[in-house]
Amino acid sequence: MTPPHLPPARLAELLDALVEQGWYHGEGFLPEALHAPLYAEIEAMAAREALAAAGVGRGTEHHLRRDIRGDAIRWFNRESLAQRRYLEAMDELQQALNQALFLGLFEYEAHFARYPPDAFYRRHLDSFRGRANRVISTVGYLNPDWPADGGGEMVIYDAETPERELTRVRPEAGTFVCFLSDRVPHEVLPTRYPRDSIAGWFRRNASLGGRVDPSR
Repeated sequence: MTPPHLPPARLAELLDALVEQGWYHGEGFLPEALHAPLYAEIEAMAAREALAAAGVGRGTEHHLRRDIRGDAIRWFNRESLAQRRYLEAMDELQQALNQALFLGLFEYEAHFARYPPDAFYRRHLDSFRGRANRVISTVGYLNPDWPADGGGEMVIYDAETPERELTRVRPEAGTFVCFLSDRVPHEVLPTRYPRDSIAGWFRRNASLGGRVDPSR
């Protein structure tokens, strides 16, 4: 039997935090065997300009808005062993979420995200209430030895008190964040250095008339 990618004690910690407060911030959550090869992969992608500028909105409402977000992305397609192993770890998390919280999560999608110097992402929600697409958001961080003055923190805010910060996440390799997509406002502060991460979302099957709600 293949050993689990994520320590059971940390999974239990994550589940408890989601139930109690709707979000989880765990330093050292991702093993180096998961995050180090992904860091090498996104660095190689950036070197050959294989990342695409990210936009906002979906479908006909999708636009490039550098005043809102400045990252460049590449969707996971299982082309590398590193991607497949990360997705296997997220499969473990999906099973744990479904078993403990009865969420009925159906699939997981993820992309690399690279923020160049001075890039940011304004405060937003990943989904809107009443839309059964993205349910749980995840962010896994990849940069080793992130400097104290590097910026690029993700800030999670209190939905009821908009100016109240609940946590500020330093983008250090191995750190993992998980939260309810439609209830947790968050933003990425301007970064001073190239900032690498993996953004992902667990989704429910929002099919209509036999057609599954498109993932992008």
